[in-house]
Amino acid sequence: MQFQKILIPIASVVLVVAAYRAYGWAGVAAAVGALVMWMLLHFTRMLQILKRAANRPVGYVESAVMLNAKLQSGATLLHVVAMTRSLGELLSPKDTQPERFRWTDASQSHVTCEFVAGRLKAWELHRPAP
Repeated sequence: MQFQKILIPIASVVLVVAAYRAYGWAGVAAAVGALVMWMLLHFTRMLQILKRAANRPVGYVESAVMLNAKLQSGATLLHVVAMTRSLGELLSPKDTQPERFRWTDASQSHVTCEFVAGRLKAWELHRPAP
């Protein structure tokens, strides 16, 4: 997963160089325009997810059981926030790895998720005794 931090910039540079070799400066303008559009789409998606999450209580989810069923190892924190439409309640000390977040539903069932480098590594569902 860490290779994406290197692979995307390298692929961007290769795209711009290939566009220059094929079409000159007009190709560079088109390639850079496409890259900027791609970045703006991702930025807009992130802002939309965070706007939805800002209107909900921190750490709340409609159903912790359904969240537990939907979670997949390797999902990003942003993807989990998009699924829950809520920011998770931070359980770990700030700026430490692994990060632990909790989402709780109305029945006091909760899912505790552990993120390492922004990726979901483990999660646990806790349901209160009936």
